[in-house]
Amino acid sequence: MIYDTIFKSKRKKLAVLIDPGKTNTDRLKTVVENSQKYGTDFFFVGGSIISQNIDDTIHIIKENSDLPVILFPGSVYQLSERADAVLLLSLISGRNPEFLIGNHVVAAPFLKKSNLEIISTGYILIDGGNKTSVEYMSNTKPIPADKKNIVNATAMAGEMLGLSAIYLEAGSGAKKAVSYEVIKSVKKNVSIPVITGGGIRDEKTLKIVCDAGSDIIVTGTAFENNSRLIKSFSEIIHDY
Repeated sequence: MIYDTIFKSKRKKLAVLIDPGKTNTDRLKTVVENSQKYGTDFFFVGGSIISQNIDDTIHIIKENSDLPVILFPGSVYQLSERADAVLLLSLISGRNPEFLIGNHVVAAPFLKKSNLEIISTGYILIDGGNKTSVEYMSNTKPIPADKKNIVNATAMAGEMLGLSAIYLEAGSGAKKAVSYEVIKSVKKNVSIPVITGGGIRDEKTLKIVCDAGSDIIVTGTAFENNSRLIKSFSEIIHDY
């Protein structure tokens, strides 16, 4: 079970986020090969924009790596049985019913018949300093970065509802990552794994996110622009 071996592991993990709509075949192969070589733990595949390349993207990843592939779907159109698992994301920071339960109802029959391991995840969008694709596409507002009490209450509610993980998201291309104070506070108040992504583009920010208590760190844009970062990020995370 991916959840038991990866998400509940005491060792911190590095996930590489692959957005099928933002990468070409050659670049994807380079990122995947470097991820395999330098100790990345698994891949997330998905994005905010509807993409028809999910199956092809997963096929390329599987051809060049034996790491687990977990779907990170922005919509029901980003599902594929070629993956190993799926984050069943509920955007609990927003109030758009489609992203709280609506899309899940549409996806449920497909997921029930598939062999995908389903990992129910509370998705919390936090202001990263600019308007992100997630905010626009989901028609929800992020929680202000300084409203730690709201983030905490949202994360605790997610755990009480039976969700298996909490994902703190600043958004792809965010100017700033989720703060140390917010991550540390959430980690203190929930007992389920805490995932953090968005705005983590350098070693200094990565160390802050790790020190704060994140269990899984997600990076996508930084690796797309500089795949050599994968090695240093892997070494830093796995030293904890």
